[in-house]
Amino acid sequence: MKKFLSLILAAALVLSCTAVALADGITIAVPNDPTNEGRALKLLEANGIITLKEDAGITATAADIVDNPKNITFQEVEAAMVPNVLADVDYAIINNNYALDAGLNPVNDALLIEDANSPYSNVLCVKEGNEEDPRTKALLAALTSQKVADYINETFAGAAISVVENPTDGYDADVDYAALAGTTITVAASPTPHAQILAVAKEILAEKDITLDIIEYTDYVLPNTVVEDGEVFANYFAHLPYQENFNAENGTHIVSVGAIHVEPMGLYAGKQADLTALKGE
Repeated sequence: MKKFLSLILAAALVLSCTAVALADGITIAVPNDPTNEGRALKLLEANGIITLKEDAGITATAADIVDNPKNITFQEVEAAMVPNVLADVDYAIINNNYALDAGLNPVNDALLIEDANSPYSNVLCVKEGNEEDPRTKALLAALTSQKVADYINETFAGAAISVVENPTDGYDADVDYAALAGTTITVAASPTPHAQILAVAKEILAEKDITLDIIEYTDYVLPNTVVEDGEVFANYFAHLPYQENFNAENGTHIVSVGAIHVEPMGLYAGKQADLTALKGE
């Protein structure tokens, strides 16, 4: 009987030690740019995993965490590279466009995901001073069309959600489309889903003999610098908080002219298969 009890106690001790080791060794990869790291941390806070300072804003970092009961280590990684380190960490919080590029679907694969009311709407931007340019109005009307809204909602099925409240027919009544005929509008975009969405807008503009030249970038800096420099007319790749913070940090003058869609950010499994390590006792 003593031997039997000893075996039970030994097994319990092993299980206890395993649980402690699991809880004390969790690593989560997060984007390292200010607004997306803050967004990732707020996702964890909303799910009761960490607590941030009361005044932690959109640029919150790990230094703003005041309660970290699971002793999580945060690995800050350039946003585009987060999917590449997923297999080496317990979890990763990935921007939706990069998740989709990596073959992950937030709706089906994410263990945690923002709700549809996320304030991080992806926006069409131009350099300050071009807000009323006919090219801006024509591109915005195409992107806020019912055709584009339907494409977003049907194609991405929750991985991207249109936020356009009153979709247009694709055209702006105040734009002289005849005067724009033969014009090319350049726009910088992330490949997924932005370039795909812009391809629908391209079809709409083509009906008016306007060419939309979609230039793809895989980072979160060049789409802004090429617009600031005047090399590219517009961009459509990021959410509004990121754009506003980018301007503040870099002295750029890139402004939003309209919100198009939101991409819920998600937490994905790496070495862990589920949320037990984060939410288990």
